[in-house]
Amino acid sequence: MHAVLIHETGGPDVLRFEQTERPEPAAEEVLIEVRAASVNPIDWKIRRGLRETQLPAVLGNDVSGVVERSRMDGLAAGDEVLGVASSGGYAEFATVPATLIAKKPAGLSHEQAAALPVSGLTAWQALFDSGGLQAGQTALVAGGAGGVGHLAVQFAKHAGARVIATGSARNRDFVLGLGADEYIDYSSQDVGEAASDVDVAFDTVGGETTESLVPTLREGGVLVTIANAPPEQAAAARGARAELLVMSSSSEQLEKIAGLVAAGAVRVEIARTFPLSEVSQAHALSEAGHTRGKIVLTVS
Repeated sequence: MHAVLIHETGGPDVLRFEQTERPEPAAEEVLIEVRAASVNPIDWKIRRGLRETQLPAVLGNDVSGVVERSRMDGLAAGDEVLGVASSGGYAEFATVPATLIAKKPAGLSHEQAAALPVSGLTAWQALFDSGGLQAGQTALVAGGAGGVGHLAVQFAKHAGARVIATGSARNRDFVLGLGADEYIDYSSQDVGEAASDVDVAFDTVGGETTESLVPTLREGGVLVTIANAPPEQAAAARGARAELLVMSSSSEQLEKIAGLVAAGAVRVEIARTFPLSEVSQAHALSEAGHTRGKIVLTVS
């Protein structure tokens, strides 16, 4: 099969589109013929050597495709699915474990489905599992136009929360169109002064942004970050808490998320699509930052 491998770390030029052996599914896994995959920041962080991995490696997590062979109950050859690949998703075939796979609703394209697993589960778990967000509360999403952020804005709104989002001026109309009640342009406003009494602040940006969200929290609130060390002491001084989210497996949550998109309650923004053979361009675009929504690779 064709796949994208790295044999060494470095820039986008180390990505190699080449022939490699097809993976075999382990117990409680399925082998899928990949139709689409998506790019996440973790992919180019591994490529650059910022996260350890055994080389050579096939990169990529998010996949959508058709079951070729199943070693788990409930899925059979021919079923359309989405999930997180255990063997690397930048490939014509990938293995996916039972805990991170869901059937693809008929109303969802493979490109849309491939954009959902990592970003969707991350946003969902940050807001509801770590944050405990409930209807009537206020959520603040830093980076509301990004791959994770634009889903988080919609999940929070769908749950009945008041939603504040931050981002650049060019994304204001886009994020407000997703349902955000208020938008803060970080380049001209201080988020700590512009927002207050926040129940759940979700940081998808990192850097100085993480600490800047602490003053927005109410007493008893929570700051959840996926991009930085959590400012636990600063949050505690306000009677709040801060924690780092590491996404966990949940096929049930993935099924719910896919269902929301298929029903039209949540939309997936696809910034660009590239054929798998042009993955270097996709990585360069993702690494440059400020991408609106997700970058998707079409495989077959």
